[in-house]
Amino acid sequence: MEHHQVEKISGSCLCGAVTFEVDNHFKLFHLCHCHQCQKISGSAHVSNLFVNKEAISWLSGREKIHRYDVPGRQISNVFCTQCGSSVPYVSGSGRALIVPAGTLDGEPNIGPQNHIYMEDSRDWHENIASVDCFERYTD
Repeated sequence: MEHHQVEKISGSCLCGAVTFEVDNHFKLFHLCHCHQCQKISGSAHVSNLFVNKEAISWLSGREKIHRYDVPGRQISNVFCTQCGSSVPYVSGSGRALIVPAGTLDGEPNIGPQNHIYMEDSRDWHENIASVDCFERYTD
């Protein structure tokens, strides 16, 4: 019987205190525009990947992770207490591991599949594809 090794992808928080490896076998990739995700990210949406909750191996910094569950909702903000950046977490339902796409050091096996909660989308984000693009920050 042949065993196929699942490809792993590494990730970390901004400061590098929290590090992990996760199976690069994501099932869903949502761009969520709900008001809570806007507040959590400080942006127009979050970019979350979903995978089996057993798919992660924590390498360092697990003790630096803090979880805030939004009262009355199945939405959480899970972050490194040292730098404040988002880190992976088990969903409120307990059925999936949610991995913020920006925490990954490589490319996930899938790209974004949809935008959700567009009813909460910000007007300023509507024409984002038409603005100028630059390789680096310019003054």
